[in-house]
Amino acid sequence: MAEVTRNIGLSLGADLCWPLCFEHMMKRLDLRIPHEGDTVRFAVERVTIEPFDLKQPVKYDVVVDRLTHWFHTSREWIKKGIIMDDLYVFNNPWSIQANEKHTSYCAMMKLGMPIPETWMIPPKGYTPSPDVKPTLQRYAKLFDLGKIGDKIGWPFFLKPYDGGGWRAVTRVTDTKSAWRAYEDSDIAVMHAQASVEGFDRFVRTVGFGPQTRNVLYDPSAPLHDRYTMQTDFLSKEDSDHLRKVTLTINAFFGWEFNSCESLRKGGVWHPIDFANPCPDSQVTSLHFHFPWLVKAYLRWTIFCAATKRKMPRTLDWEPFYKVAAMDLSYEEKLDRYAAIADERMETARFEEFCAKHLGHLDEVASEFFTTPEAKDAVRQKVTALFPAHEIERFTELFWQRIQQWRAQGCP
Repeated sequence: MAEVTRNIGLSLGADLCWPLCFEHMMKRLDLRIPHEGDTVRFAVERVTIEPFDLKQPVKYDVVVDRLTHWFHTSREWIKKGIIMDDLYVFNNPWSIQANEKHTSYCAMMKLGMPIPETWMIPPKGYTPSPDVKPTLQRYAKLFDLGKIGDKIGWPFFLKPYDGGGWRAVTRVTDTKSAWRAYEDSDIAVMHAQASVEGFDRFVRTVGFGPQTRNVLYDPSAPLHDRYTMQTDFLSKEDSDHLRKVTLTINAFFGWEFNSCESLRKGGVWHPIDFANPCPDSQVTSLHFHFPWLVKAYLRWTIFCAATKRKMPRTLDWEPFYKVAAMDLSYEEKLDRYAAIADERMETARFEEFCAKHLGHLDEVASEFFTTPEAKDAVRQKVTALFPAHEIERFTELFWQRIQQWRAQGCP
């Protein structure tokens, strides 16, 4: 039996808190996992940004990627590693690059999900080029945004088709406010999407591999209060439903790490924003839920690295389309979509692996989130975001919420 090391790379941007916790907890776990006759150990390293030879081997077995969606050098290095070195990365960089919110709406409408009615609106402005003016003169049709609003229903939301952290999202209530928001949109291609008025639940479901967590979400609150600390706010039926929706979306697009926002109205869950394949992982947003996310990072990363899980390099939508074409109810289809997702995520194998090798993770996490190292991770993130006179206050606030997580049994 040989001792082998799986190398885990963290491809990071402005992330501070979760990588520190990830690294400290890996040391505390000190794993030695038997796998196929070997003893597997793990080394964690932060990925640097530098010139690279396209034929230079990648040293990592798994890379946790937080840059692909916006930093092109790292994205292209990761794509090279997948193609040439059999690197495992979450998430699929081609899918992140190609599939924005517009595509995700179309795909899930095709699968029968109750997505609010959505229109695409040509941009108000254009970047000048020799071809733009004649193209628009010949083919661009004048339109009346007020009439579109009448068809969608008032109020509705104007928002960029490709998203961007609540960028330029405007709730418009009449023709005048719609045109004002459109005038301000500059060169952005916009969506006009119906508002789900009268909803009684707004839930953000975080998915990481087969793991999901439902959080009651308050978008009107300051960023550090949007993820509420309420528990037991969903029935088991609703919780299971949102898990199936999230896993279906993630498996369809090859996103192992993503979040899905859904509104419930009249007992029906309407997914409204679910192309978030690099969702917020910061303690300053997640606080009470932050330890769960760190554990989810650890479980899925360790599983993929230890088992040398093969990364699907391409997307296969046909099994979902076959189900969509069946004469079944939406719930029956969703059950079948989720079964496809569970198979692709290797849910049963993952759960067996965790039970066998990571049963002590909850205990380690509970103990770790009492340590100076954990509190320092909180303070570092707070220091990066808040003014100096607020650092201690917000460090204590988030630390207290983490201790509340512990007091409630580390849910």
